[in-house]
Amino acid sequence: MRILVTGGAGFIGANFVHTTHETMPEAEIIVLDKLTYAGNPKSIEGLERVQLVVGDIADADTVDPLVKDCDLVINFAAESHNDNSLADPSPFVRTNVEGTFQLLEAVRRHGTRFHHISTDEVYGDLALDEPRRFQPGDPYRPSSPYSSTKAASDMLVRAWVRSYKVPATISNCSNNYGPYQHIEKFIPRTITNLIDGVRPRLYGTGENVRDWIHVRDHNTAVWEIINKGRIGETYLIGADGEKNNLEVTRAILEAFGRDPDDFDLVADRPGHDRRYAIDNTKLIEETGWQPEFTDFAAGLADTVAWYRENEGWWRDAKAEVEAKYAKTGQ
Repeated sequence: MRILVTGGAGFIGANFVHTTHETMPEAEIIVLDKLTYAGNPKSIEGLERVQLVVGDIADADTVDPLVKDCDLVINFAAESHNDNSLADPSPFVRTNVEGTFQLLEAVRRHGTRFHHISTDEVYGDLALDEPRRFQPGDPYRPSSPYSSTKAASDMLVRAWVRSYKVPATISNCSNNYGPYQHIEKFIPRTITNLIDGVRPRLYGTGENVRDWIHVRDHNTAVWEIINKGRIGETYLIGADGEKNNLEVTRAILEAFGRDPDDFDLVADRPGHDRRYAIDNTKLIEETGWQPEFTDFAAGLADTVAWYRENEGWWRDAKAEVEAKYAKTGQ
């Protein structure tokens, strides 16, 4: 099998490449990645049967020959940082919307199986005390340029399935954590600040809730959907990991042996969604998938250990990230 993984040098995509490399020794993996600041070739360095192609998914001339030669395309490529989307939405429109369109046109031409990776943020947010969780059929209510462009990409996939019979599935996942995540994101930024002896910073009051899942669990679920999911269907991936940002910050501090209140509060992000929560019933009932990392503290400890042991992977980006946040007092 020849597999095209777009965004395979990014956080979730790189972990997917590692998982696939370990579990499918017969597979050839082609990674197409633009290598923006969030893509790191070191994340997939040294893996046999993995070829990196540097290119843009919004470039039809790059995409088409790669899709033609592959049996399966999995689209992880995305601009994904909410703060960045608020500062400049244009890259999000190009990659998340135009890029998905070009991939869909290529798989349509060549009859290639397609799986599209999306986010729970397309559903907007839930009240903190609301008993329900997101369902696959919920209406889309995106609240940021990032989530709105991901919502648009999902709609394109659905239209191409219905209009052109493209063999595609969609998964919308909750917040991931684990190795190879860029240090601008909440958990790795907090971890690397603590490694450097810097007090963590927390938006608002820390009451915003996210449904956390270890990245390896996300990727095993993706393979279950590819192998067992129904064409045209959307599956929500989550591991019952709801925690507010204050709880996560304190858990990281405790993993470092620090006082759980040793952090600073900063002004909240504009339009900050209150709560995400995934109902994974459809995924489990139709594929039998189960998460491996059900103990958040244990998964977090493994993540802390990875960043401690792989400083060479993140160190060069640290000063630039912190300088960017310092400009906004974050």
